[in-house]
Formats: sequence, C-alpha cells, structure tokens
Amino acid sequence: MIGRTLAALALLLLALVPGTGPASAATSFTNPLKSQKGADPWLAYHDSNYYLINTTFTNTLVIRKSPTLQGLPTAPSVQVWQDTTGSRGTNFWAPELHPFNGRWYIYYSAGAVGAACCDSQRTHVLESAGSDPLGPYTYRNMLTGSNLTPGGWLIDASPMTLNGSLYLLGSGFIGGSTQSLVIAPMSNPYTLSSSTFSLISSPTHTWETQGGTVNEGPVALQRGGRTFVIYSASACWGPDYKLGQLTYNGGNPLSASSWAKRSTPVFQRSGSVYGPGHNGFFTSPNGSENWIVYHANSSSGGGCDNNRTTRAQRFTWNSDGTPNFGTPVATGTSLPAPAGETAATPAAYTLVNRNSGKCLEVAGGGTADGANIQQWACNGGANQRWRIEDQADDTSRLVNVATGKVADVANCASADGTDIRQWSWLNNTCQRFRLVYTATGGWVRLVNAATGKVADVADCGTADGTDVRLWSWLNNNCQQWSIRPV
Repeated sequence: MIGRTLAALALLLLALVPGTGPASAATSFTNPLKSQKGADPWLAYHDSNYYLINTTFTNTLVIRKSPTLQGLPTAPSVQVWQDTTGSRGTNFWAPELHPFNGRWYIYYSAGAVGAACCDSQRTHVLESAGSDPLGPYTYRNMLTGSNLTPGGWLIDASPMTLNGSLYLLGSGFIGGSTQSLVIAPMSNPYTLSSSTFSLISSPTHTWETQGGTVNEGPVALQRGGRTFVIYSASACWGPDYKLGQLTYNGGNPLSASSWAKRSTPVFQRSGSVYGPGHNGFFTSPNGSENWIVYHANSSSGGGCDNNRTTRAQRFTWNSDGTPNFGTPVATGTSLPAPAGETAATPAAYTLVNRNSGKCLEVAGGGTADGANIQQWACNGGANQRWRIEDQADDTSRLVNVATGKVADVANCASADGTDIRQWSWLNNTCQRFRLVYTATGGWVRLVNAATGKVADVADCGTADGTDVRLWSWLNNNCQQWSIRPV
C-alpha cells in the first residue's frame, strides 16, 4: 500500500513539471507548420499520422511525422535519404511523397554536384521498402526528357493518374519556350514510357509573369470525376507568386487542347501573406474535409529561400465543382484542427533502445553539466523525456525535459567509446545529431554531426544504468532507437 501511494505521488509530481504532463487532443492549430526550411511543402496523411517533407537545399531529405497538425512544428526531423555518392545530386528541391501499390515513392529535384545553382536540376525517384512513408528508401531512377532544355532540366515533378493511366507532371522548357508545365506518360511510378514531354501550359497572362515568366509546381486535384491541375505562377522570389488552375476537358492528357486555363489566379497574396504557392493537398483524418498545404512569406521581401514557411488551411468547393481556396490566412491565427483528429499533440519523446527496450535518460535527473546519459527501464520520468529540436541544418539537438540541457559528446572527441553526457547548450556540432531512419518499424540511429558516429549502448548491455557512448556504426540493434511520443 505504501509503495502504491508513493508511485501515485510520483506521478502527481511529474504532472506538475512543465512539459511533462499528459497532452490533450488538439482542437486547433496555428501556422506556420514549419518555420525553418519550410519551402515547397508536401503533406500526406497515413495510418493516423501526418508526414511532412520540404525542400532542403542540401543533399538530404527529412520527414516530420505527427498525429496532429499542431504537432508538426515540434516533431522530430528524420533523415530518410542522403546522397553520399555524389552521383545523384545535391541542392534538393520540391520533394513529394506518393503511395502506389503498397509502397511510397519520393520524387525530388536535384542539381549535379559541383554545378551552379539551378542549372542542372533533374527529377529523381526513391522507392520505399514497404508501406512505411519513412522508408527505408532505395534509389530507383532519374526522370528526364530528350526534348527538355537545357539538357533535360526538369523540376517539381508530380505523378497523376488519369483515365486509368499514369503520367508525370513537371516544369521545364521545350523548344525555346518559357518555363512551362510539361507532361509525359509513365509505365510505372519510376519509369517514363516516353522520353518526349508535351507542353500543356505556358505563362501567358500578366499575373503569370510578375517578376518572372514562370509556370511550375503542378499538382493534380481530383474530385467527382473531374481533374484539375493547380500550379504556381510568376517569380518565386517576388511577393506575387500565386496559384493558377487548369481543368481537364477530356481527350488526350498529353495535348494542350485537353486543358483549359482559368483566366484569373485561384490563390494569391492577401494582407500580410506574400507569395503563397507551391502547394499540395490532403484530406482530414475522417475524410470529410479537403486541405491545402503551401508555403508563403510574411514580408514582401521574403524571397525564394529558407524564409518561406509551411502553412495549411481548409478549402471548399464551388457549386460548379471547382475548388475554392479562399484567401491565405496570416500566421498566428488559430484555426480549427482537421476533422477527425483525436490524438494528443506530443509534448516530448522517449528514445527506446531496440536491443534492450530501455529508455535514454539523464542519470538521476541530475542538472549539472557532465551528468551521465545512460539507459534505464522506461518509467515515464521527466529525465527520460526529450524535446528533439530542429536546428535548420538537417540536424537536431536533444533537450532533456527535466534539466533543459542537451546531449553532448564529451570534449568533442571522436574516438569510439567517448562518453555521451548532458551539457549546457553551446551551439556546436558536438551537440547536434541527425536522426537517420534505419529499419522498418520506426528505428533510427542517432548520428553525431561532428563525428559521424552514433549513440551506442555499451557492449550491448541490457542492465539499468548501462552507459550510452559514441561508437562507429555497426548496424546492430544496440545502436538503434525508437522515437515515441509522450
């Protein structure tokens, strides 16, 4: 009886620690959903979670996963792909995540290593090992066209199924055209069945040529047997980037005559929202609502780089069956959460070792610099809870909820066996980690940014108090961790 009373008291005290109490289901959210590296967002809802992927401008792709929209701003950024060979590009743009036949495919634009920015972008495709949107992924193909200039330049690729056939939409140049929307047939999600692309839309209206003559970012939107292509127009580096609409009117999708362009934009700047564009679509958890995800700036000079932030809002449909996107909502505005969200927004995460099933913790909840980081049976303590905070460079810092201090490699040493401890935040790479998706089932390795080595349970021990240290990657279960929301 005394033991139960003490346990109940401990849980009560835990609930009083900021950030450690039970989370409640979200009923609202505020934009932005991602404020760092928030450009070119793509959001998919699958198996009770949202998955968000964005442009990185590096050779790495990362995904955030959360059961609620409100949880995306603080969700861990998990690396799902990195080109370590140098042969499949750098400067990654506009990734999209699509399911086909029980697997997921990531389409992204990448430039050749060593080439000047933007001159050599090509489209690449990755394929997941199974039904998990986090992968692991295998490189499948580079998609380009023999009639695209210069040399096959193709960005913003997005697959579309229409009349039972698969097509690839994208943005490129054909025969001296301005930057236009192009399309080609596909034989499977990573193979074109023709090397020749067709042009279906060029920027001809004045609202498509503000600051730059551009059509890009085409995405199919389908409802009630009708197909629309929503695309971005004008210069992404200006405040008048916006969305336009094509409507499929039947016939051959490869023919421009099968598509009718709306004469006015369907989504554009409003109030303090500038340059809204490069969108994707998703449905609410219960399937009753349609949502748009896009990027925008909060100042007219925000530009076409990492200043852009990810935003989402619900849209409706007009009586004629066309989409009504309304006007973009300013950041900081409270919006109702998507219908059917019932999960709690995670306040923090535990890191559970695959081999031992035990949790990463700060020993005894000690607050001093140098306190040991070890494994222990998971007990819900605040010293076993971590905020995984993105540092805008594809790395994160691991902040202990009980102490406010971070996981740190002792003295920035690189030798196998170097201690991983807690320390005050010094903003160096020895305190930054990449969460690299490693195995189906949610397992990641914690890769130190300074050394390239991983968090390892010493000698694969399973006892409480076994030390967690730095070690070369051995691809064993003792070096793999599950990120679990609490």
